[in-house]
Amino acid sequence: MTARTGGGLAALLLLLTCHAAGAGELIATREDGTEIARLPVPERAGWCVLWHHSVKGFEVADCYENRGGTMVLVSAHLPDFAAGLDHIPGRGRQVSDGQGGYFILDIDEPVPGNAYVLRPGAGSVDHRLQVGDRVVSLSAVAARERVRIELTGDE
Repeated sequence: MTARTGGGLAALLLLLTCHAAGAGELIATREDGTEIARLPVPERAGWCVLWHHSVKGFEVADCYENRGGTMVLVSAHLPDFAAGLDHIPGRGRQVSDGQGGYFILDIDEPVPGNAYVLRPGAGSVDHRLQVGDRVVSLSAVAARERVRIELTGDE
């Protein structure tokens, strides 16, 4: 191996190491550990938990981002001021969505332990994970069960 080839190999290994360090996966599991979903979420990529309000039926979105391997709640979209939906002053900033609802932006709140438990609603509530174009319905496979949603990465 020449010095030139060795340098190229070292650069390639450094690039692969940096890429792997920013890699992450969003994993949803049932309480018994059965995996429901495993979705790649690279550094600075985001995902949303989508669901329909149980009374009004409109879609709500809670959106997160992988920031250096930390799950961070960054924003929410609430199309109405319906029961159970509200903005807590000092937690992000509320702006109109121009259609009677609102966004809560700049929440920037790390999720303790990079995970939380959700109990997906049944039927029309349809809790879903969306990463890019990929959508996985948690309600379809685990309605009313405890589901752990976790961001993992290379340690």
